[in-house]
Amino acid sequence: QVQLVESGGGLVQPGGSLRLSCAASGVIFSISAMGWYRQAPGKQRELVATITRDGNTNYADSAKGRFTISRDNAKNTVYLQMNSLKPEDTAVYYCNAGVRRYSFTRVDTTYWGQGTQVTVSS
Repeated sequence: QVQLVESGGGLVQPGGSLRLSCAASGVIFSISAMGWYRQAPGKQRELVATITRDGNTNYADSAKGRFTISRDNAKNTVYLQMNSLKPEDTAVYYCNAGVRRYSFTRVDTTYWGQGTQVTVSS
């Protein structure tokens, strides 16, 4: 099985910063795209940012200029540096990854982490 474990969430004041990490473990041959999503109370889960294995990134408009996604392929880990945080960034943040478990696997399987709470409040 494959597990994704997020860390780094917490309570921060408006204007502050947090760095989220998400490490994938288990039987993994390769990971293609990795991403961060978030879900605020009463709202649907939404994209925050994604990154391909080659480092190509994509951001939601709400994250552009404030958040930076990066990854360490050797560690099967994706990061989300969040700066200039706003109260509207408050949500549970989830990571996901497209995983090929074996060399003969033809398609990726998407796995999700359990989520980490980010609260932006004074």
